[in-house]
Amino acid sequence: MNIYTIGFTKKTAREFFEKISDTPVQLVLDVRLNNVSQLAGFSKGNDLKYFLDKICRVQYAHDIKFAPTKEILKDYKDKKMTWEEYEKRYFSLMQERDIITYFNNKYLNKDDNICLLCSEATPENCHRRLLAEILKASIDNVTIYHI
Repeated sequence: MNIYTIGFTKKTAREFFEKISDTPVQLVLDVRLNNVSQLAGFSKGNDLKYFLDKICRVQYAHDIKFAPTKEILKDYKDKKMTWEEYEKRYFSLMQERDIITYFNNKYLNKDDNICLLCSEATPENCHRRLLAEILKASIDNVTIYHI
């Protein structure tokens, strides 16, 4: 299984959809808490689903089970916690939600090439990277690509 990750911030629609089109991705899994963001017009859930289908022939799903809570996100953005603390809280939340069982039941073997989508421009300080690493550690033969 290949897990790709992408953020839409600081990308034009053309850059974003070309990056997706240049991969064998079959499903874009939107792991944002809120997929009606005003950050980029093309990234709103219903629009994104339409564009991914029409431009890339890729399926779209939004699943907040993989997103941090509002409190975790707010505390990090308000600098009430470091990135290291954010990581610990996110990992703990994913354990509480039994995310591996959930992922295996809902997404594993349905698509061999999944792309985790979030808003952050780069994966370093984004939960999509953390999620990809959790999945890689728990599922055999996973390769991660940040696009």
